[in-house]
Amino acid sequence: MTTLQGSSHGSARHALTGLLLTAPALLALLMAGPGQAGSDGDLMRLLSQRDCPRCKLQDADLVHADLRDADLRSAKLQRANLGQARLDGANLKGADLRFTSLQGASLRGADLRGANLEGTDLRQSDLSGAQIDPGGLARSHWQDARGVAPTVLSYPELHNAGVTAALEGRHPQAEQLFSEAIRLQPDAAISWVARGLSRTEQGKTELAAADLNYAAVLYGQAGEEAQAKQLSEVAIALLKPGKKANQGSGMGGQMLSGAASFASAVAPLAMKFLLPLAF
Repeated sequence: MTTLQGSSHGSARHALTGLLLTAPALLALLMAGPGQAGSDGDLMRLLSQRDCPRCKLQDADLVHADLRDADLRSAKLQRANLGQARLDGANLKGADLRFTSLQGASLRGADLRGANLEGTDLRQSDLSGAQIDPGGLARSHWQDARGVAPTVLSYPELHNAGVTAALEGRHPQAEQLFSEAIRLQPDAAISWVARGLSRTEQGKTELAAADLNYAAVLYGQAGEEAQAKQLSEVAIALLKPGKKANQGSGMGGQMLSGAASFASAVAPLAMKFLLPLAF
């Protein structure tokens, strides 16, 4: 009886020891989820210590993970899901974030210098105070992200974001983005025209005409006389009595509500100049 009891206790201890030994591996497996291509050990290290430079975390499921002040320098995070993660103050310098989802993540004060952000989803993320290389967001999806400093965006990024905003009917934001683009490249006639169109949509007729006239000057200086003439004519038409309209009536109301000649002149401008730049 005693022998049986001792054997039973030994078996129980053995089973408990086995469970304790396998628990970390089981947790890593559960955290990794299906399709995990990175290192389970690296994933456990990150979650327990937040210290994982050069770790292999490809395809990791880190949704809602609390990784504030984590050291992820040069980490391999391709295709990882970091949606809604808390990465405030995290060191992601040189990290590979290609096609990684950071949608809705908090990256306030994070260091993203040297990080590969090609195809990275940064929509609705908070980038307030984040350190990012100039032009570093060029191939990422950063629209609707908060706290993006204009200084980290290149001229094409700003102009193209303005085009997107204009096409979506967000004309005040489009005007602001085109203004920032012009600040970086004041001789870019296309941005002057685009801002003029966004201002026209808001009923800012005089400012719009001034933008189109200045764009005409720039095109004239570049030898594109036909383009300059077209813009000058539209600017004049904008300022004619009866061409002004109530604010917010939209392209179909405000810009195209005048005479047929005015409509035929303005419509091609929108089609020609509200296009993204290739870069």
